Amino acid sequence: MIFNLKTPLNREETRKLRIKDSVYISGTIYTARDSAHQRMIQEGSPVILDGAVIFHAGPIIRRHDDDYEMVAVGPTTSTRMNPYQAEILDKGALAVIGKGGMDDGTSEALKRNGAVFLAAVGGCAALYVSSVNKVKGVHWLDLGVPEAIWELEVENFGPLIVAMDSTGANLYEETRKK
Repeated sequence: MIFNLKTPLNREETRKLRIKDSVYISGTIYTARDSAHQRMIQEGSPVILDGAVIFHAGPIIRRHDDDYEMVAVGPTTSTRMNPYQAEILDKGALAVIGKGGMDDGTSEALKRNGAVFLAAVGGCAALYVSSVNKVKGVHWLDLGVPEAIWELEVENFGPLIVAMDSTGANLYEETRKK
């Protein structure tokens, strides 16, 4: 099935998603990599995590005076966020976008919180950036451009594939079994 979701997400809709479903997201999403995840846990999040979508990405940004332009944004390998992801999900995030899947701790947190892991296709940074309407803000730029949290306004961001759902189903494990 194909789902068009708007942020902030709610558990009722994320619990309906199943592996292999296609998803497009409109609204606000946040990029975050391992340094940002670690700081969110240590210091608290600079953004509201309830219903949030976290995108594991290190974007390429161009600065214009006091404004930012996203040049490219594609997924980074999500396994680096395994030590932190369950706690971020427990703080309210309902969708994680990345590539390569995540561990059993994250899978348990997805089930516990009615959340999903959405796979983005590597190498499609130009496609994904075309769905970014605006860079709304940046947090923790002191971590560096790729590691900062970028707040993005997106429209029909995708296609994304549900790779891990709130029932514990995991597309990566299903594929390995075949």
